[in-house]
Amino acid sequence: MNFSEILKLAFAALLANKLRSSLTMLGISVGVFSVIGVMTVISGLRANIESGLNVLGANSFQFSKYPAINFSDPRQRFANRRDIDYAMANRFKEMLGEDADVSLQIRRMGRVVTYHDRRTNPNVMLGGADENFISSRNFELAAGRNIGQGDVEFGRGVVILGGDIVKRLFLNEEPVGRQVRIDGQNYTVVGVLAPKGSAFGQSQDNVALIPISQFLETYGRSGRSISINVQAHTQAELAATQDRAIGVMRLVRGLDPEDGNDFEVFSNESLIEAFNKIAGIVAVGAFVISAIALLASGIGVMNIMLVSVTERTKEIGIRKSIGAKKKNILTQFLMEAVALSLAGGLAGVLVGIAAGNAVAVVLNAAMVFPWAWALAGVVVCSGIGIGFGLYPAWKAATLDPIEALRYE
Repeated sequence: MNFSEILKLAFAALLANKLRSSLTMLGISVGVFSVIGVMTVISGLRANIESGLNVLGANSFQFSKYPAINFSDPRQRFANRRDIDYAMANRFKEMLGEDADVSLQIRRMGRVVTYHDRRTNPNVMLGGADENFISSRNFELAAGRNIGQGDVEFGRGVVILGGDIVKRLFLNEEPVGRQVRIDGQNYTVVGVLAPKGSAFGQSQDNVALIPISQFLETYGRSGRSISINVQAHTQAELAATQDRAIGVMRLVRGLDPEDGNDFEVFSNESLIEAFNKIAGIVAVGAFVISAIALLASGIGVMNIMLVSVTERTKEIGIRKSIGAKKKNILTQFLMEAVALSLAGGLAGVLVGIAAGNAVAVVLNAAMVFPWAWALAGVVVCSGIGIGFGLYPAWKAATLDPIEALRYE
């Protein structure tokens, strides 16, 4: 018997038991799918990570009451911290002086902006900001001017609108100089932000910015914690600037030398690092699920092959009696086990890549084909076929031909 004949016999045996073979392949597919799908999503997100998480300007870091990303500690732990109020933020800005550019920001979600009889959906992010906010957050102006120091000092009713709001409210009009209403307050449009796109499914153009002093006057100062962005003049000065800024913030907060920080500091690099940690945890979880599924599937492959050996005992005896060697029988049953595993593995790889890329599209991440993981999945499935199919194949190959012919 040559290799092609053995291969034909193996596939014929699998096709003769379609339901049994399909259920075994399904178990292997689930195991491979769980890893390939997760790693496809992570690979797509990793391809866009710098643009997706680059929410701060170059050479920037931020102080806030809450961490930017948190999955481990209960939120109540951070809620008990003192707010970074407006007086504290202003004092920090004054003390840091010319060493860096400091910007203050506070926000409120789910706002509606109206102009005459037109209105936006209730999903606008309203931000209270100062004159440094646009540069610190990588925004650019498409028209008009920025919020000025005078606007912040005197709490003027001016607003800068994102592109999505302008498209919704001003169909054939120039927005600069017009008046819009937000939560019953009138604001004069002084600027329009250039389009910035979306990050992880959220539009960065659906924002409205007003002076932070006006924001606090309208919505109150109680229970408001301000985010402070600090931008070093150069990359070389970033580390020294961050060290000095932390010292100033501790001084402003009135902390003793032995006290820990009661605020969070994060930068683009720390956000990326946090993402990588989360991605690693998700990958480990996917590996555990996959390992359990593949182990169960491998046992299923062994059971099916043992049943097949029992059902085909007389057939094995006939083949041996007409000259089939042990290695021919061993190879045939191994090929059946490997073909069963590979078919399930390939199905899991294809479905996992398709599902992973579908999720990546929803998250506005890049579509990728993880060749390395696909190859690893195929190799692992081949190993499962060989490892769990070896004993049934050896059992079939070592059957005594006379006893096999007598089997009923």
